[in-house]
Amino acid sequence: MQAIKTAISIEKNLFDQAEKMARTMKVSRSKLFVIALQDFMEHQKNKELLEQINAAYTDEPDPSERTLLRKSARQHRRLVEGEW
Repeated sequence: MQAIKTAISIEKNLFDQAEKMARTMKVSRSKLFVIALQDFMEHQKNKELLEQINAAYTDEPDPSERTLLRKSARQHRRLVEGEW
């Protein structure tokens, strides 16, 4: 994989925290930033996927689905009442 150098500007306090964490993890600052960016991007992807899943499950049934559900419930009721 090809590496590309880039320059970023961050607050000194955040830079100092990153330095400390990189030392603790025994990785370079660059590696720490890569790990953090990958984690952030994965989090965003999962968040978007969850939003899509939630949107799919909050959909109201369309009229034909509602009709089918009513017919199914009626048929189920007839079967259950007939058995008891």
